Amino acid sequence: MTDDAGTMTDNHAAMLERLGRSARTAARTLAVSAPRQRDRALGAAAQAIRQAHREILEANRKDVQAGRERGLSDALLDRLRLDETRLEGIAAGLEAIAALPDPVGRLLAEWTRPNGLRIRRVAVPIGVIGVIYESRPNVTADAAGLCLKSGNAVILRGGSEAVHSNRALHAALVQGLQAAELPVESVQLLPTQDRAAVGALLAAHRWLDMVVPRGGKSLVARVQQDARVPVLAHLDGNNHLYIHAAADPAMAVEVVANAKMRRPGICGALETVLIDRARLDLVPALVDRLSDMGCELRADDTLRPLDARFKPADENDWATEYLEAILALKAVDGPKEALAHIARYGSGHTDGIITGDQSTAEEFL
Repeated sequence: MTDDAGTMTDNHAAMLERLGRSARTAARTLAVSAPRQRDRALGAAAQAIRQAHREILEANRKDVQAGRERGLSDALLDRLRLDETRLEGIAAGLEAIAALPDPVGRLLAEWTRPNGLRIRRVAVPIGVIGVIYESRPNVTADAAGLCLKSGNAVILRGGSEAVHSNRALHAALVQGLQAAELPVESVQLLPTQDRAAVGALLAAHRWLDMVVPRGGKSLVARVQQDARVPVLAHLDGNNHLYIHAAADPAMAVEVVANAKMRRPGICGALETVLIDRARLDLVPALVDRLSDMGCELRADDTLRPLDARFKPADENDWATEYLEAILALKAVDGPKEALAHIARYGSGHTDGIITGDQSTAEEFL
């Protein structure tokens, strides 16, 4: 297997065998560990992140500076950047995962055969999961936390843009494992940025039970094409929000502003707003709020005459994941047209409705 960084070598295969063998051993320990022990590891990792905040932020500054020198876009730099607030969010996220109910051993289904045989389907750990992701360093903690909570070992391969940040966060995760007396090999970080090593990870079917790509289309496509293990993939985030005729005006404006502008460069950001023709009265407030926040607005032929700040939207806009401060807006005749638009242009990532009508909400969902 080759890529633009070179060919997978015996060294890569040997490295993955070493990582995979130790991860497999750790996974067996995790599978029978007590929920309280795994939660303790997550809590201790959160505290380690807080205690090492200066070191982590300094590592992140190196990554951001290197990214700026490489000409990364503002959206990518925003994904990469950490500050005190975002770092606290990462630590709090680990604590939130720890507070979730234990998924291991959960009864999923139960039935009795005609011969009296009772069958139960129970949730058990998968084993060893590989996670391949790009520039967002918070994924290091999120992925590790979810794997630990569910009793799985994980091998992480973050993007080269965040190499220093990922290493600093991984060190804190290891401290959490040590505090809970769990194997440090439960969470491992691929020790090379050579892109050819990704090929070795995808080929490690003896050691990996599943691989999860977290990033753009090219990454997901490469993983789906080359992996020799099951892949849990997502597509791009062309996310829609439908403002129904029964929407609360203040809520609609606040939700749209937050969903678009809180982090425009992430795949969960809002990209298209569908406004019911019965609520075109909301357009002035939406335009004022979003324009004040620096968002470019592109509208269809119905909405564009309502405000001079609108730019014209075309067919490409409905299918575009902007990942920046640009929002497309379109008027629709009720829920059916909204759903048809989403079915045609959406990516199936995240879509929503704002309405005060319960039956319409249920129909939409």
